Amino acid sequence: MLPFIGAQIAAARKKRGWTQAQLAKRASVSRATIEALENARTGELGFSKVTKILSALGLELKLQETGAARPTLDELMQEQSDDQGLDRNR
Repeated sequence: MLPFIGAQIAAARKKRGWTQAQLAKRASVSRATIEALENARTGELGFSKVTKILSALGLELKLQETGAARPTLDELMQEQSDDQGLDRNR
């Protein structure tokens, strides 16, 4: 799980054009923490640090039941349609 989270954080950081130092400053953590997380080389990181980093990137951690099926394209399209319907002015 940690390698996946680290890879997602690295991708989001790079997409924004930020260095590890810039993300570290925005998240109020050390650059070494960012580097270790992105490279899955940290033992016990702590939830508060992970949430600070995710928040700085505009990301959130989402939990789901083990074995939960991924949504189909049709389900995602229906969800988007439902969400757009809520935004309409009446």
